[in-house]
Amino acid sequence: MAKEEDKKKSGEWREFFWNPRTHELLGRTASSWGLILLFYLVFYTFLAGMFCLTMYVMLLTLDDYKPTWQDRLATPGLMIRPKGSSMEIQYSKQNTESWDKYVKTLNSFLTPYDNSQQVMNNDPCTPDKYFIQEDSGSVRNNPKRSCQFNRTVLGDCDGLTDPNYGYRDGKPCIFIKLNRVIGMLPGKDGQSPYVTCGAKRYKVGEDEWREDSELLGDMAYFPSNASFNLMYYPYYGKKAQVNYSQPLVAVKFLNLTLNTDVNVECKINSNTISDFSERDKFAGRVSFKLRIED
Repeated sequence: MAKEEDKKKSGEWREFFWNPRTHELLGRTASSWGLILLFYLVFYTFLAGMFCLTMYVMLLTLDDYKPTWQDRLATPGLMIRPKGSSMEIQYSKQNTESWDKYVKTLNSFLTPYDNSQQVMNNDPCTPDKYFIQEDSGSVRNNPKRSCQFNRTVLGDCDGLTDPNYGYRDGKPCIFIKLNRVIGMLPGKDGQSPYVTCGAKRYKVGEDEWREDSELLGDMAYFPSNASFNLMYYPYYGKKAQVNYSQPLVAVKFLNLTLNTDVNVECKINSNTISDFSERDKFAGRVSFKLRIED
């Protein structure tokens, strides 16, 4: 009896898969399968067409050279080179390999700032004045020109007078740059934004704060006014301003205390930038740690 029931169920499954009497496959005839496949073909073709149309209309609203919507911070960020590991620069003066990696990073970073490259690609501009390059109505003024930033303005940190950037002598150069923001005008009344560096306050207890002022020593800035000159602004974007050279400020630490951690904070100062968020440690400032072993 059990064998007959198993045989009957097996026959029912075979008949459901293919019924030779009605010519049905999985319960549907050929015409039924044709109609349902045609329905889904039309349905998914319609969905694909709607998606493509939506993307096309959206792309029509975009500008290849300037963001249609620019939701940026009121205060641009600062960044340093070399960055080191987790914004920590540590090395030993006696161990060449420990600081040579920083020298190689800076050599690569400053290559586009070679005077010969700048003369070939960029223009000499009028200092302390915005380099405005407006479009003529619907006619774009592209590609836009860029101002020269020659590495020789970096003085003792240009890598030419001292190919080791001071690292061998325990007097390292740190390069600071202001993050690019399209259309930003970082100063007014001919006053360029400038950088100041100092000891960073940090918490060591529940109600106790400390800063490393006595460990920081003296510093030298290059250029001497530590400014990002107005002639490098506004920035028009990577596609419109292909040869743009981001201005730099170099800070040389002249007598840093050795064999200890020194926490440093550099900050942008401008008469148009005043909001510094405590939640964003890179908004208008950058913090890093230096440790040089004797």
